[in-house]
Order: sequence, then structure tokens, then C-alpha cells
Amino acid sequence: MSEFKKGDSVTWETSQGKTKGKVVKKQTMPTKIKGHEVKASKANPEYIVESEKSGKRAAHRPGGLSRP
Repeated sequence: MSEFKKGDSVTWETSQGKTKGKVVKKQTMPTKIKGHEVKASKANPEYIVESEKSGKRAAHRPGGLSRP
């Protein structure tokens, strides 16, 4: 599993293709983003990322992110 830090540049796949952005934070507790439940935990963390293009935030599992 890859480890990312706040500010790391990352890419991920969306329905529109590959998107670039940065890691905002590592989420280790359940939360909600725009009404969507993020089931993060210490054992299964997710990363909050911000799109470079749109500025929108989303949560992704480490396996869904890669370094550019």
C-alpha cells in the first residue's frame, strides 16, 4: 500500500479520464464529503484529494492513487 502525505501530487482515474491533484489529508475516521459517506478507519485509511482543475475534493483509497 502506498503512503501519501499532505501536499503530495497524485493522479487518479475518473469517468472523464485521468485527473491530477494533491493530497489534502489522510482520513482515518468516517466522515462525509458532499453528502457521500467516507468509511475510512485507521486500518483502512482514505485520502482526501483536491482536483487541480476543478478544485473539488473527493476521498480515494490508496490503491486508487498514483504519483505522476
